[in-house]
Amino acid sequence: MKLFEPVALRGVTLRNRLVVAPMCQYSARDGYVNDHHLIHLGRFAMGGFGLVIVEASGVVPEGRITHGDLGIWSDDQIPGLARVASALKMYGAAAGIQIGHAGSRASMQRPWEGNGALVDADFLRGDKPWPVVSASDKPYADGWLHPTALTREAMAEVKDAFVNAARRADVAGFDVVEVHCAHGFLLNSFLSPVTNDRTDEFGGDLEGRMRFPLEVVKAVRAVWPEDKPLFVRVSAVDGLREGMSIDDTVVFARHLKALGVDIVDCSSGGIAPRYEYPSSYGYQVPYAQKVRSEAGVGTAAVGLIVNGQQAEAIVVNGQADLVAIGREALVDPNFPLHAEAQLGAADPKNLFASWPLQVGWWLQGRATQIKQMETI
Repeated sequence: MKLFEPVALRGVTLRNRLVVAPMCQYSARDGYVNDHHLIHLGRFAMGGFGLVIVEASGVVPEGRITHGDLGIWSDDQIPGLARVASALKMYGAAAGIQIGHAGSRASMQRPWEGNGALVDADFLRGDKPWPVVSASDKPYADGWLHPTALTREAMAEVKDAFVNAARRADVAGFDVVEVHCAHGFLLNSFLSPVTNDRTDEFGGDLEGRMRFPLEVVKAVRAVWPEDKPLFVRVSAVDGLREGMSIDDTVVFARHLKALGVDIVDCSSGGIAPRYEYPSSYGYQVPYAQKVRSEAGVGTAAVGLIVNGQQAEAIVVNGQADLVAIGREALVDPNFPLHAEAQLGAADPKNLFASWPLQVGWWLQGRATQIKQMETI
C-alpha cells in the first residue's frame, strides 16, 4: 500500500505518509508546554502516524491566537518543546512544529469561552487583551480589535522572530518546521487582497502581496538545516470569492519551491468568518492536486479525510504526497494502525507488528483467545 511506504524528505524519512495536522489546544500557560501537550501528541506517535506536527506556536507573545497558545519566542520554552519532540521520535514518528503569528486574529477568546475577540469579561477573568497588527488596519470582522498596519521596521522584527523560532525548533530537536501562511493570520493577511490594501511594495498585485511572506520563508529556510524539510501551510483559496484563488496559490507555490520549500500544506478559508466554497469529504484535496501538478512541489492534503481507503486513494492517484489528518485523529489516535488493517497492509503473520510492543502483545493474546473460543 502506497500510504504505508516510507517517504524521504531531504534527510528525514517518514515511516508512512500519514501526518497529524497542527491543532491548537488552547491549553498552554504563558506559551509553555505542559503534560496535556505531551499526552495529546504522544498518543498520535504511538498510533502509528509518520509525522506529528505540534500546534501553531507564536513567534512572539502578541502573535498568539489566545492566552492558551503555545509559544516559541523564548529559549526558556525549548526544554518543554524538546520533551515533546523526543517523545514523538521515541515512538517512531517524525516531529514537526508549526510557527506562526496570528495577526488581526490574535487577542482572541478560547473557543469554549466565546471564540471571539477578548472582551471586558475576559479581562476580569485574567485574560487581558493586547494590541494586534496586520498587513493593513482592517479588523478580522465586526466587533474584533482594529489592527495596526505593520511598518517596515515592525515587519523586520516579525521576520527576525520567525527566524529565531526556527532556530529554537532545531535546538529542540524537531525534524520539520511549518510556516503558517493560512487562515487569515498575519502572513495570509499580506497575501490576500481582502485584507491587504497597502500602497507600498508589499501591497497591490499578487507580486507585491507575496513579497513579505516570501521574505519570511526565505529567511527561515536560510537558518533551518539543509537536511531538514520545510513546510508552508497555505489557504489555497481564501474562502471569499474576491480573495486568493487557487491560481494565485499555484503562483505562490512556485515561488515557495524556488526558495527550498518541500511541502505546501493545502488548507483553505479563514480570511473571514464565512466560507463561500463547497465543503464535503476531502473537499480540499483538489487544491493539493492542482498545486502539486502545476507548481511541481510536494503537497499535503487535509480536510475531512476520514478513513484509510480515502487516504490511500489520495496518494495512489497522485493528488498529494502526504495526507494530513486533524479531527479524525482526535476521534481515533490509532488511525494509521486501523487503516493498515483495513487496507490489508499489515503483516499477515503478525497483524499487530506495527502497534507499540506493549499494546501489540496484549492484542495478539486477545486475538488468539478469540480464535480459541471460536473452535469450542
